[in-house]
Formats: sequence, structure tokens, C-alpha cells
Amino acid sequence: MKNKLITTTLAASAILAATSGSAQKLSDVQKAIDAEQYQKAKVWLKTLTTTEASKDENYFYLGWVYLLQDYPDSAKTVFTKGIAVNPKSSLNYVGLGAIGKLDNNASALMQNFDQAAEFAGKSDLPYIYMSKVYLMKPDPKADLAIATLEKAAKAGAKDPQYFIALGDAYHAKLDNSKAYANYANAQTIDPKSPAIEVAIGALWKQANNFDGAEDELKKATAADPNYGPAYRELAETDLRWAQTDPKMASVKVKEGAEYYKKYLDLTDRSPESEMRYADFLIEAGDYKTLEQVANQLAKSDKTNLRIYRYLGYAAYENNNYPAGLEALGKFMKEAAPKRIIPRDYLYLGRLQVKTGQDSLGITNMLKAAELDTTMADVYAEIGGMLYTKQKYTAAGDAYEKYIAHAKHPKLNDYFRAGMSYYYGYSDQYFNFLNKKSTVAADTALLAKADSAFSYVQQKTTSRPVADVFLYRARLNDLKETDRKNIKGYAKPYYEEYLQLKEAAPSDDERTKKNLAEAHAYLGSYYQYIAKDDAKAEDNYQKALATAPDNRQAKAYFADKTAKESKK
Repeated sequence: MKNKLITTTLAASAILAATSGSAQKLSDVQKAIDAEQYQKAKVWLKTLTTTEASKDENYFYLGWVYLLQDYPDSAKTVFTKGIAVNPKSSLNYVGLGAIGKLDNNASALMQNFDQAAEFAGKSDLPYIYMSKVYLMKPDPKADLAIATLEKAAKAGAKDPQYFIALGDAYHAKLDNSKAYANYANAQTIDPKSPAIEVAIGALWKQANNFDGAEDELKKATAADPNYGPAYRELAETDLRWAQTDPKMASVKVKEGAEYYKKYLDLTDRSPESEMRYADFLIEAGDYKTLEQVANQLAKSDKTNLRIYRYLGYAAYENNNYPAGLEALGKFMKEAAPKRIIPRDYLYLGRLQVKTGQDSLGITNMLKAAELDTTMADVYAEIGGMLYTKQKYTAAGDAYEKYIAHAKHPKLNDYFRAGMSYYYGYSDQYFNFLNKKSTVAADTALLAKADSAFSYVQQKTTSRPVADVFLYRARLNDLKETDRKNIKGYAKPYYEEYLQLKEAAPSDDERTKKNLAEAHAYLGSYYQYIAKDDAKAEDNYQKALATAPDNRQAKAYFADKTAKESKK
């Protein structure tokens, strides 16, 4: 959601290199940052930049806190002041490199990192923070982070920060074995650190070893019951657990929310912490609470545009579409372009569709899916919307995109694509036939529909789906080019449909009509093509038995009665 650091422990980013004259003050700052009490840390650091204005590291850590809180503009200002105080400030050049990363300016990143390396001397801290910058979202580069750490002037044998940073890099690379090995090295050096337990717990969470994650995190809370980040990680572990195991979802979402409230109580309940809680609520799907949190934030800070994002999301999920469109529209209009994320376009599009702006809304939803390739489900959502509005061809195209982009599309998705293309062709066919359109039906749609249904048929040979044969029968009937001299393309599909339905009888009205349709088609086939009056009459009788209002069967018997009366 945000340009945040991918790091399993904020303690690693907060261990400060202090001079002997300011060690106690910086130690207090360290504890505040380590506990994610960013407001308190900012207050102290702002004081330090006044009382110890000549020390460039004070500016760096203040800027770093701004980065952690997602205020890159403020961070850039402070890093620049740090360089003004000391033109050879390696750490502040790292900070400016981070700004380059967030701005997608590779040249600025490398230029500032080169300067940082030049002034680093024997300190490994600049390299450690460079590695953290490389792990920044939305484009983490774990290999670059690891390569940068290898350049550190020290081997890191007595430095837990080095091993934590290396563990974070391997964690981001999904190399859990090496990540754990480095966290274990850090723990050997600093066995009392709850932050390292949190890092290991996050590692197990990523591997979906939720029991292991919970055990590690509870070790952290046992070591320090007031260590806030452990409760945040417990909450996020519960959320992932809920998303992975539906049976545990209700319990774990509720438990996670309680952990998050405890985290907020143990931190400084800053607007930034509350917004992180809001992000958690989005992932948890708790939009009622999100609306409450967002409204409370709006009362205290009407200038923070992110609040309007939350209000927009919550209003959509709570069916208050006009209010949602107003709130999210304000965010999209006033926020800097780099602050807008794909999910914003998704919700804006949804709100626009719900308020009657279909075309504009679907355009924005498509933009969300194009910007974030993990949002393949959006194509299926758009397909459903378009199908409901009887825009069948466009719905088929959306389902086709979903099938192409989804990791594991289901057979139902192929079936929906087939249905959409079938009805799209059918509309065009009958509009042209009834002279409502001068454009002939696009046979490519029929081919796409048949391909989709055929795929489902091939994948369900052990348990055939009757409706697949029904729709293949219908579309094959539409392939007939001469209605007065049909070839019977639909016959085998209607016969298969009848066989499947007769093996599993159903009394619902839809099935009765479909059975009558199949029998009426076969009656017509035997009447006009095969010239078998006995089979024709038998099928027409079965059609009337299941649906007395079937027009073809009624017409057949009416005609037969008329002929017999003339004899």
C-alpha cells in the first residue's frame, strides 16, 4: 500500500551509532524508534538537531523516521540539512539515495550511494542502510541489498545490525534458510533482543508456519511485555493465518484486531500508527471498523489526504457509493500522482460503476489491473459487471483476460467466458436476422465460445457437466448457414444433454424448459432431416410432457391434427 521498507525488524533500522557525548540521548531515541514510537522519536530528534546541530547523524535519523512514516518530502529536506552540516555525511547521502529510489530515479540513487560509499570510511552503517533502501517497496531488489552488504567495511562478526540486515535481505529474497542463519547469528550476539524474535517470527509467518511464528513472537512478548512491534506482528500473522485457513478466519481476524489495538496502546497512537491500523483493517476486510477509524482521523486531521482514501474504500464496502465517490475523488484529485496506487483506481472504478458511470469506471478498474499484475481477479469482476449489464462481448473479453492472467483459473471461468461470447454472438445474430442491425454476426465470437465450452468438456470427462453440452448444442445450431436445410450440427450435443439429465432427473422449471428445447430440436431433426415420423412424434411428445407451452411441439401437433381433420 505504501512506499514502506520491507524489513522484518525496525530495531535494525534504529540502532544508532552514538558518540560518547550524546550516547544517553541517542539511546532514548533508539528505544523510541525500536518500539515504533515515531512521534516521540521525532520530538527528541528535532530537539537534538537544535541542541546538537553540528552532528549530521541526528538529521539522518530524523529523516529516516520520516521515511518510516511515509513522508519522503520531509525526509529529503532533513537529509539535505544534514549534508549542509557535514558535506561528507555518508548516512545523509544514503538518505538522499532513498529519495531517489522512491522517485524511481535510478541515477539519483546511484549518484548519492557513490558519495555515501566514498565517505563511509571503516563504518559499515552506510552499507547497512543502503541495503535497506534496496529493499524498499514497491520494487525490492534483494540481490542488490546482499551485494551492498558484502561491500561493508567490517565483516560484521560483532555487529548484530549487519546480520539482521543480511537476514532481512534473504527474507525478501524468500531464501528462508539463509535468512534464519543470519538472524541466529544476530541473536547469538544480542540474545536479549525481542526485535530479533520478531524478525524470526515474521520469517515463519512468510512460510505459513503460523504456530512457529506465534511461538517466536510470544517469546518476544515474554521478554518484554511492552514491546509493541511484537503485537503488531502477531496481528499480521493472525491476518495471514485467516486468509490461508478459512476455518480459522473468524477467530484469527478477531484475535488479530485485539493484538493491533494493544500495539496502538503501546506505541504513541500517532496518526501514522492509526493509518497503519487502517491498512490492517483493509486487509482484514473489516470495513465497518475502518470507517470508524477513518472518521475519527478526519476529525483530528482534515489535511491528510490518505484519510479520504480510507473513507472512500469503507463507503464502497458499506454500500454508501455517493459518499465514497466524493471522498476517493478528493484523494485522487489532490494527491500527488506518485501517492496513487492501483487499488485506488480499482475502488474509484467500482464506485463509478455503482453510480452509473459504467464506461469510466471500467476504464479505471482495467487501469488498476494493468498497473498491478497480481490483480487478475479484477478482470473477472469486470466480466461479471458487464455480463449483468448485457454487454456480453466485452464481458467475454474480460473473462478471457482473467484466464490469461490468473495463476489458477477455474473451469467456471472458462464457462463464463463461453456464455458471454455465446450471448454476444446470439445478440448480433438475431439483430441482423431481424434487421435491427446491418452488420452480420462476428463468427469469431462463436469460435471463442465453442473453444471455452470445449475446454470445460475435455476437463470434465469423468463428471460431465450437462450445461456445457446444452450451450455447445445451441451455438452449433447457430452455425447452420441455411435454416431451411440444416445439417444437424447440434444433434449430438442435445442427445448428450438429455442423457445426462435423464440420469439425474430434476423438477426445476429451467431444466424442464431446457429438456423441452432439446426434445423439440430432435423432433425437428427427425421430422425434416431424417424423415422419421415416429421418432419425431416421440420427441415432440416428450417436449410437451416437460413444458406444455413449448411452441415447436404445440405447432407440430396442431399441424398434425389439422391434417387429420381434412382426411
